[in-house]
Amino acid sequence: MRQKRVSLRGKLVRDAMKNMMDTAMGHKFQTGEYRMNPVEPAWICPEDYEYEIVDMDRFKMEYLRPAEVCTGRVILQLHGGGYIGPMKNIYRDFAVQYSKRSMGGDVLTIDYRVAPEYPYPAALEDAVEAYRWLLEEKRYAPDKIIVAGDSAGGGLALALLLYLRDHGIQMPAGLITMSPWADLTCRGESHQTNFDRDPQFGGTKDNMLYDSAYIGDADPTDPYLSPLFGEYHGFPPVLMQVGSEEVLLSDTLTVADKLRKAHGRLRVSVYDGMFHVFQMGLRLIPESQEAWEEVSVFLHTIYGIRRRPAGKQVRMVKSGRRVQGERIAARARRKTGRQG
Repeated sequence: MRQKRVSLRGKLVRDAMKNMMDTAMGHKFQTGEYRMNPVEPAWICPEDYEYEIVDMDRFKMEYLRPAEVCTGRVILQLHGGGYIGPMKNIYRDFAVQYSKRSMGGDVLTIDYRVAPEYPYPAALEDAVEAYRWLLEEKRYAPDKIIVAGDSAGGGLALALLLYLRDHGIQMPAGLITMSPWADLTCRGESHQTNFDRDPQFGGTKDNMLYDSAYIGDADPTDPYLSPLFGEYHGFPPVLMQVGSEEVLLSDTLTVADKLRKAHGRLRVSVYDGMFHVFQMGLRLIPESQEAWEEVSVFLHTIYGIRRRPAGKQVRMVKSGRRVQGERIAARARRKTGRQG
């Protein structure tokens, strides 16, 4: 656990979410009503960034880069949304966060194909194609690429790395997951223990987690679909974050246990009292701020970024000429005193 006490703001946001996510809204998510009619204001790119939409054959990507800065670092972001939701403004804000916290890294976020129109393996195929684009088209070095994803995007990120390893494609330098949906069978222990506690997916099975349209005709225990069933040897360093109230808590803990058994380099943080992808709170709640600071530390460690401490005080040192002048003046004062 990271936080032992839940902040007042965290409680307020969690309770507000629980009141909002009733059965009717869950049904609308499951049927795709909200997905088909997204209502968002136009996203405004920060002044000091360049923003480009990249058209692939089957999907689009959004490429965010700091203006006039080239670090060679890049984060491949895989957004959440239960495999039925498209790219949203919050992930554009996430992209800015990843760029700033990697000290000027580029960020590629893919608007991969989603169900029900495009079931498995469409999202995985798009993620693999985007990763190859970074390697082959943009010539990023694998040790400068970090894959990050939340919710369904976190599960997709895990599946992507399983696929890359199994198919002999160079692995990225690291992986970040936030509340990953790694088990589409939804049989984990926390689906029972947190059923009445999760403010977003608790209390009902009428939501996007159950009977997922993304599964299609596939076996839901296929590791490329539900990476919880995969093996985790040969993985790069991983940062996993999750809230203690989530029905998806066991998804993170089970994958983390497999990583440990495979002797993987892992940091897993369970934030007490927190809900699904609480990092969306950005600066609104303390737990979200702490989680993003943890992301910063992970990115700096993987990329070998060393920052000088700000505001370091330097002790005043007298120069040789000044010291000599003070000694002459002191002798003159003593001599004057004797003559007086």
